[in-house]
Amino acid sequence: MWTKESLEELIRTKLGDYLLIVVSNREPYIHTLKKGKIICQKGAGGVITALDPVMRACRGIWVAQASGDADRKVTDREGKIQVPPENPLYTLKRVWLSKEEEEGYYYGFSNEALWPLCHMAFTRPVFRESDWEYYKNVNQKFAEAVLEEVKEKKAFVWIQDYHMTLLPKYLKEASANIITAHFWHIPWPNPEVFRICPKRQEILEGLLANDLLGFHIRYHCDNFLATVDRELEAKIDREKMSVIKAGHETIVRPYPISVDFEDISTRADSKEIEEVMRQLKEEFSLDYEFIFLGLDRIDYTKGIPERLRAIDRFLEKYPQYKERFIFIQMGEISRLHIPRYKALNDELNALVEEINWKYATDHWAPIILVRRHLSYPELLAFYRLGTICIVSSLHDGMNLVSKEFISARSDLDGVLLLSQFTGAARELTDAFLINPYDVENFADKLHQALQLSKEERERRMLKMRQIIQTNNIYRWAGKVISELLKFEFKE
Repeated sequence: MWTKESLEELIRTKLGDYLLIVVSNREPYIHTLKKGKIICQKGAGGVITALDPVMRACRGIWVAQASGDADRKVTDREGKIQVPPENPLYTLKRVWLSKEEEEGYYYGFSNEALWPLCHMAFTRPVFRESDWEYYKNVNQKFAEAVLEEVKEKKAFVWIQDYHMTLLPKYLKEASANIITAHFWHIPWPNPEVFRICPKRQEILEGLLANDLLGFHIRYHCDNFLATVDRELEAKIDREKMSVIKAGHETIVRPYPISVDFEDISTRADSKEIEEVMRQLKEEFSLDYEFIFLGLDRIDYTKGIPERLRAIDRFLEKYPQYKERFIFIQMGEISRLHIPRYKALNDELNALVEEINWKYATDHWAPIILVRRHLSYPELLAFYRLGTICIVSSLHDGMNLVSKEFISARSDLDGVLLLSQFTGAARELTDAFLINPYDVENFADKLHQALQLSKEERERRMLKMRQIIQTNNIYRWAGKVISELLKFEFKE
């Protein structure tokens, strides 16, 4: 069983004089100004959820893009600050981007090209040469920020996600003292899909500069190896799961990402969360027999319109549940000036208005849609309040909302409705697995979930909790770092 303590022990005894640096686009802590006061918020998203507890254990350096309007006010001359604020355990080093860089690198190539390319959500990728130029320049800027920290030291650099495909190559060209691992947090498409990318060769060569490349599941590893086989002159060893390109070997491995089970479970059971639950029930008038939850970033891959249509069909088929439940969809708006995201936002507004108009009574409407950032205590409180947590992603690398929900339910109550198109569905087989495209079956699964006996809910929840407790975030990190250490021993 991997724990925070066993990961700390591994790092203390085995990392030796190696510096550990994590690189991601999104920063773990954001400083903003509110009414003249600087507020520190924890960043949203799966990368932050997964890596913050790991970095607390590692006490390394996290390099990320600055995104808060007060970020500059709290950092030193090198753009660094100790985090988390209440108990500083590691260093956050911020990289500053201009609006033009952010537009081209982040909104452009990362999220209008690579994101839709890798997700089967039927949104067409947009490839612009100007976006690619910004993407290259920003990857170089991140490389310079990492190299400032490494200098002559030996370092393990752990790169996160699709924003940084060129970074490994830039680092390797600049320093022989760096060992790189790269974790790809989203799906990897099949070769037929990936071949439409005009920059596919440069992206693959960038990723193959890594010593270790990780995906959530074996299927994504197989897709990557098949893509390399089709696009590049390289030697692929499928038994060993490695690629040799120009004399350099890259090991490819599946590492199913997870959450800090013990911390979530303990904190969700605290007096603090009880109080937040009370406040939320009061704020949203959640005094109903059943509470359905949707807790996602507002993104077209998350299947939120499909979820709303399933609620509509559920009420048509099972009108006896009118006025007995509320469905609360909470989520942060993101990337709104990308046309596809604006269209999604408009679609959600129209759907909620239509469904609420159709079923509303004098005292009840079935759907509450709230777009706002949830604090961590609010998130845990919602997990505890929910009768059913609905995760209806059209395509997802893993999906950590599902694992957080399970971890928070130490009361062994609550039911998870989980899309079969998530990586988590391979582990959490005691969830109600749904096809979000099948509205009829989706509505029926909602009904079946409500019919479960207390004993059956507890049995399913206990089994899933045991899986996440074993396959926790420290096991994920421990396996990646253990694999990295093998490269160190080869020196």
